[in-house]
Amino acid sequence: MTPQEAKVIGTYLTGVLKMEMAATKRVIGAIPVDKLDYSPDQKSMKALELAKHIVEGEVMLMDIALVAGDVPPQTGASALATPAEVVEWYDREAAATIAKVEAMSGEELAKVITVWGGAFTMPAVNFVGFATAHSVHHRGQLSAYLRPMGAKVPSIYGPSGDSAS
Repeated sequence: MTPQEAKVIGTYLTGVLKMEMAATKRVIGAIPVDKLDYSPDQKSMKALELAKHIVEGEVMLMDIALVAGDVPPQTGASALATPAEVVEWYDREAAATIAKVEAMSGEELAKVITVWGGAFTMPAVNFVGFATAHSVHHRGQLSAYLRPMGAKVPSIYGPSGDSAS
């Protein structure tokens, strides 16, 4: 991948991620505060734990691109106690991290990175796409928790069965 290609892809992927963030915040914000420990199965994460995993994972994957491969420690969402706190943290931390990624040069975005003992080797810019895919995947899981918790599923890519918009 050339630096010019990496920059174009980075611009596209950060735009997609910003769009996806709005839906992610709606889903996290729909978690009932009296159902934070809900889990559909003992192997599944609890609702609040999954919400924090979504936002921390997204920021961490973008941070990998920023630091050229060193997997940074988790970023502090573990102490959050409510969906509103998770959304607030996500708004602040993800926006700041996206701004840093947008400021990266094409050369930095094109740099090939290997992480987790060789589990992933790809250009730094691909970690932005990975962050998006990770969030969308887990957001789907969390949205499936909502109705069994007695909550409404918000609009994600258009109206849901519970929303008019």
